Amino acid sequence: MGRGCGVMGLDPSSGTGLLKDGTTLADGVDEAVLKNIGAARQLAEIVRTSLGPNGRKKLVINHLGKTLVSSDCATIVRELEVVHPAAKMLAMAAGAQASEIGDGTNLVVSLAGELLSQAEELLREGLHTSEIVRGYELAYEHCKEILPTLSIDELQDIRHVEKTAATIASVVGSKHQGLEMIFAHLVAEACEAVAAPKPNKPFFKTDQVRVAKIKGGDAMASHLVHGMILPRNSETNIKSCRNAKVAVIGCGIEASQTETKGTVLLRNADDLLNYNKTEERAIEKMIKEIADAGIQLIFCNGSISEMARHFLEKYQIMVLRVPSKFDMRRVCAATNAHIMVRVGAPTPEETGFLAKIDITEIGGRTCCILDQSSAEDTHESKVATIVIRSSTASLLDDLERAVDHGVMTVRALARDGRLVHGAGACEAQLASKLRSFGKTCHGLEQYAVLKFADAFECVPRALAENAGADATQVVADLRTKHDAGQVDAHVPALRDDNYIDANSAPPVFDCLAVKESAIRLAVDAAITVLRVDQLIMSKPAGGPKPPPQGAPDA
Repeated sequence: MGRGCGVMGLDPSSGTGLLKDGTTLADGVDEAVLKNIGAARQLAEIVRTSLGPNGRKKLVINHLGKTLVSSDCATIVRELEVVHPAAKMLAMAAGAQASEIGDGTNLVVSLAGELLSQAEELLREGLHTSEIVRGYELAYEHCKEILPTLSIDELQDIRHVEKTAATIASVVGSKHQGLEMIFAHLVAEACEAVAAPKPNKPFFKTDQVRVAKIKGGDAMASHLVHGMILPRNSETNIKSCRNAKVAVIGCGIEASQTETKGTVLLRNADDLLNYNKTEERAIEKMIKEIADAGIQLIFCNGSISEMARHFLEKYQIMVLRVPSKFDMRRVCAATNAHIMVRVGAPTPEETGFLAKIDITEIGGRTCCILDQSSAEDTHESKVATIVIRSSTASLLDDLERAVDHGVMTVRALARDGRLVHGAGACEAQLASKLRSFGKTCHGLEQYAVLKFADAFECVPRALAENAGADATQVVADLRTKHDAGQVDAHVPALRDDNYIDANSAPPVFDCLAVKESAIRLAVDAAITVLRVDQLIMSKPAGGPKPPPQGAPDA
């Protein structure tokens, strides 16, 4: 069935000159379709064992020699540097899910891989890819109608910290089990702090919730700052300030200089003495204007001259130098100030406010903490920072990913707060309803619809396998309960005798928007792979690889 031949049946080695030398062609079911399915299935099998709270971590060493330990699917797929074009489609789908929603990347790859595995069985039984694609599209359209009906609750307002934390606990727990409620509360509090105040809708940008990773200490020492943290020290001897008026200057604090070289004519000794005093008076005038405006704290983007530093000390003004323009924008968001491009007294519109600033040491690192928590209105700051503490760099990175996914899920909940049962219950219920729908279909598409329904059971099966349970028994029991109408039967994280009893563990919720996006991307990726009937790969460009550094020439 697969001939390994070229376009229009031309063999690349036949000397017709259709394609460049070295071009590889494959077509037909055996050479193209089944090999593409095999590559995608292999990628899905790699990440499936990382699904859920009991998912195992992968240790990946990339081409730069960097060691990565994580159970996050998007990170694993990105660092694996997948080269097979069919498997790369699944990797791109996972990347799209990570950028749009954050959570659910493992569901995308696992479901797409399972859909292709089920399609392989149909191909071996004699169905054509077009019939499988039509059946999958028919089943997906019905799935989009079923999914909204599975909603069991709705998070009305993400500013309710306790409800939000309970909702996103499963998202954080899937990355690092045992600390889910601690970090879920931190994420919920951070999102509540930066969200628009009532009666406005609680929208916010994910960039408003920052993460500061500081090695050392225990993860239990992680905390929230209603503001931001800068790894900088004060340029003056003043190390703390309370209820300060803030000025943000986008240039240096120093005497202005001409763009070209100038010549100064000094006729006598008095001219020499007065020349320096004139510069001093000009700088003191600028600093005094700032001090008279009530400014106690200055953030500047440029350099600070020694003379300016002297007068800043004289007028008791605390100064921090922030070289990054992005951090300057965040400082403005945290203090409600506006950047000035001049050195002088700011207008009331340009003046910001900061409740508290301290220079302290955290984990051996000098940090400047900008805190608005004691302000009358905590929404004065549009930035919140979660300080993560841990003993290893890999755990810090893992916790950072858990926090990022939690923040993105809260943002999705702010747009659509509908919730569904988690821990495999939603997928099992979808499989049950799709199986009933498949029995009413006619034609060869019925087989594809039934296989589409069976593919959803890969989620509870993977959760059970990762927890060390008998996956076959768990899936069979789940199928029986969901067919009987018990929509909340799920796979708890902890194994016990009554393994699928809905009351044996706290309820687990998932965001409906996450499920919708993940299923859409998985189905699109699977159908795209199935539509490919020929694989044409040109010879890679470039010459031989360079020898390793330090190795003798061959």
